[in-house]
Amino acid sequence: MDWHLLGLSFITVFLSELGDKSQLAAIALSGRSNSPRAVFFGAAGALLLTSLLGSLAGGAVAELLPTRVLKAIAAVGFAILAVRLLLFNNEPSADSEQTP
Repeated sequence: MDWHLLGLSFITVFLSELGDKSQLAAIALSGRSNSPRAVFFGAAGALLLTSLLGSLAGGAVAELLPTRVLKAIAAVGFAILAVRLLLFNNEPSADSEQTP
């Protein structure tokens, strides 16, 4: 087992999940329930299952497509998101103050 990859994956997912809505849902559920242990095991099981499914799907896609193609698809996807955010997000948000 590659311990460096294991540690890197753990740290990345741990940090990204800290402020995630699933974390907030677990806090809310455990605060209202009489059994926070059940909430913990339910949330942990759900995270494990989604991580397993994501890993299996990623492995299957990596088997079908070469690495170069996957990198190109990811680059194009991020470029499209960046252009949409920069150019087509001119609508005022609900939080912004309206000047008369």
